[in-house]
Amino acid sequence: MNTAISFIVCLGILIFVHELGHFLFAKLFKVRVLKFSLGFGPKLFSKTVGETEYLLSAFPLGGYVKMFGENPDEQTEAGSIDKQASFAHKTVWQRFVIVLAGPVFNLLFSLMLFFFVFLFVGLPGTHDTTKIGQVTPDSPAAIAGVQVDDIILTINGQATDEWTDVLNLVKDSKGEPLNFLVVREDSEVGLLVTPTVQPVKNVFGEEVEQRFMIGIARANDLFYTPTGIVGAFIAACQQTWMYISLTVLGFAKLIQQVVPVSDLGGPILIAQIAGQQMQAGWINFIFFTGLLSVNLGILNLLPIPVLDGGHLVFLSFEAIRRKPMSEKVQIYAQQFGIAFLGITMIFVFYNDIARILGA
Repeated sequence: MNTAISFIVCLGILIFVHELGHFLFAKLFKVRVLKFSLGFGPKLFSKTVGETEYLLSAFPLGGYVKMFGENPDEQTEAGSIDKQASFAHKTVWQRFVIVLAGPVFNLLFSLMLFFFVFLFVGLPGTHDTTKIGQVTPDSPAAIAGVQVDDIILTINGQATDEWTDVLNLVKDSKGEPLNFLVVREDSEVGLLVTPTVQPVKNVFGEEVEQRFMIGIARANDLFYTPTGIVGAFIAACQQTWMYISLTVLGFAKLIQQVVPVSDLGGPILIAQIAGQQMQAGWINFIFFTGLLSVNLGILNLLPIPVLDGGHLVFLSFEAIRRKPMSEKVQIYAQQFGIAFLGITMIFVFYNDIARILGA
């Protein structure tokens, strides 16, 4: 139940923010908005306010803002008065901004989330400690009897005041046995650990180097440092930019086949992670929501018909040619985009189900 609620809250907020960007700029440029829907498919609830029908629809995996003048028949039938409220009769740059506003609002929403967390909670950091937070099963450390929460005092008699001391001594060991002295439950324990050469991988699973390791990770003793408005804003910009960079790089690694397509996840995986992050604490959930918002914003900027990025390509083409792409080409492109997204959705659902059955 917590997983489902977390998923609905997280995705619902991000869809609302995205569509709100389209909606507000459509209104700014005096485009008539016919519908504002959270979700697709059959409507569960609707209320008309002014000229806009606001809907809550059955399938919560997206949303849409329907503007007057988007469809060809509306474009041709529009009278001189209606043309003033028609999306198609706005300038190219106005339509470009309306389309771009959705993804941009997702990126700005992430920035806002991180800003308020840093402002009211503080900037996150970790104490430089030699306390062990993770021991890899069947690793040299596990075989030697190293345990989680052990605190490393010395290695071969040399004091380890910082985690970098541990890393350097293990890396420079040349594979020779190391004498560890650790604190365990107020007692000092001596252990003999023999490092082995192991691959070091980055966040995308690429091997970047090989070095002597023993299979341990530092405990994350997290703390928060109070900061002001300027510090919170700078940190929020850095956090948002880091997520943007990772997302773009992730797409590049996917194209390069560094990241296997089997790692792609869909709504089920998102729901599972959202539930886990909520259980870990509301700060974790907020950071996950911020990451997902960046992902949603960048994903919608991909140059695929149906997505915002595809529309931006059409508008850029129109601006260069000084006339829109032919209606026939646009229809074929939209059909391709729908088919591509449909196949992609089926594939990620398959990955999600295979992941569950394989667990």
